[in-house]
Amino acid sequence: MMGFDRKDREFRHPGVSYLEFKQMDMDRVLTAFLARLRHNGLPSRLARSTDLTVEPFVSEFLEHPESFSGFDTETTQRWVSTHLLDMVNRGKANEAVAGPRPLHGFTYRFRNSKRSRPYGADEQLYEMLLHARGDVGKQALEHLRSFFFAGIDPSTDAPVTDAEIDVETQALLHLSTVDKVEDRPDTSKPRKPHPPLCQAAVDLLVDDVLRLLFHKRFIPRSVLVEYLKTLFAFHLALYHLRLIKLLPNLVWRENTGIRCVRSECGTDLSLAAHGCGCPVGLFLDVAGEPGTRAAELAERSAEVWFGRIPEFVRSAYAIKKLDEFAENQARVGKLRRPASGVFGVADVLKLLSSARKTDRNNYFDMRIRGIVEDSAGADGELDPEISTILGLGLDTFTTYVEMITAHRGQYHRGYIVDALDSLLLKNRSGALITQPRGGNRRFILDSRLLEVLLQVSLLAPGGPTGFRTKAMRVDEFLTVLRRRYGLHISQLPEGDGFSSVSIADRAALRENETAFSTKLREIGFFSDLSDAYLTQTISPRYAVGEEGNK
Repeated sequence: MMGFDRKDREFRHPGVSYLEFKQMDMDRVLTAFLARLRHNGLPSRLARSTDLTVEPFVSEFLEHPESFSGFDTETTQRWVSTHLLDMVNRGKANEAVAGPRPLHGFTYRFRNSKRSRPYGADEQLYEMLLHARGDVGKQALEHLRSFFFAGIDPSTDAPVTDAEIDVETQALLHLSTVDKVEDRPDTSKPRKPHPPLCQAAVDLLVDDVLRLLFHKRFIPRSVLVEYLKTLFAFHLALYHLRLIKLLPNLVWRENTGIRCVRSECGTDLSLAAHGCGCPVGLFLDVAGEPGTRAAELAERSAEVWFGRIPEFVRSAYAIKKLDEFAENQARVGKLRRPASGVFGVADVLKLLSSARKTDRNNYFDMRIRGIVEDSAGADGELDPEISTILGLGLDTFTTYVEMITAHRGQYHRGYIVDALDSLLLKNRSGALITQPRGGNRRFILDSRLLEVLLQVSLLAPGGPTGFRTKAMRVDEFLTVLRRRYGLHISQLPEGDGFSSVSIADRAALRENETAFSTKLREIGFFSDLSDAYLTQTISPRYAVGEEGNK
């Protein structure tokens, strides 16, 4: 199908998401995020003429026995390549360094940018954290900055000699002092801050980050970094699953009761799964055994959510094309530009009003004419798909969106699936989804993710440091997972692919709940003290009360 130029194909609007929707790696996302954390939201601009390889890292440690005693060549080579560095094509002939694992803030200075692309997820994460209500987002960013740049004097960038840090962090600090890379914020790529489409989801992310960082005194640094990566991926995934459901309702459907673009989100984070009036409900197969009834229900849940992607693509195209229309109207003096300088989702949706109908029809009629003229063959015949869409009698805006969606929809769907699989950590530690070879996707609850959610949930406000740990009954924690995050284990979601509950479903739910208790026991948070269900409690690993450590 010809006739679609580059402007027609433009898809991404940062007001919807900063993601480029590609397969991504959370080590590389976090590495790029650290640069934004350092430069107040801007990416870094590094001056380096060559790619880094494993050998310079190994040589640097071996040449400084005063800092790294007992490091022999073979051990150092293995330690650097397996523990310190993030590698692409690991174990293959074309293996190469992407960068150090993001164990310290300055790791972004040693990345090979072309092999360590975050595809916009770093920017999405930073803007989500910054846009939390009140000052808590700034507090979270400051706490993250303090944690990741530990051992560094913030005013001089010099190492702090008495800092208590692990060997990996010490190695990275050493590199940052001996390899003085020119590092400055990249002002050629200024921030374009857009408010999130769901404020409750953003506030929940910030609350969870502050709760997880509360444990930094008790959890080994490398473990906490893994927890943070899992938490960031989890919230980015939940946010974009919500967008897939929310955006079509905002663009196309009137009188749905879903009107929130930001301000109407509730402030009760215990009910955050219902933010924007657009509830998120995922059913998880806890046992992770294919072929069971619980696995079938989890497959159905994943199928419903991923099945919404084509409608999301259509709606995202609508937002992008309305943004282009807004820019056109601003240039000709028919529309005032917002104070921020950029048109957000809420701004462009106003252009669907009847007051803009004439200008809207004229603008998109011109775009349609361009496609039609370029699509006609030598005999003047149009592509059958274009002819069909023109024959539907839709308004010009909808007709134009349908044309470009028919042309590029499948292309974008594939990449969005890849991005969601990446953020859901498919088949990896911390996964919320799995897919066996040749099988269907299904939502699961990996032990690493369960550990992270337990660490943030077994806290209550109070104590001299802002939080205190608490025990929680199993049924209470299941309620937290359901209402706070939309993760269903002992119940089926209301909607999102489910309606009534059969007898077989009830039996599967009971088995799923038993598997949940088993998993809690396996990771060391739960022991049966009684057969009475309501007295079965989950205990925090680190007890911290109002009087300090216990």
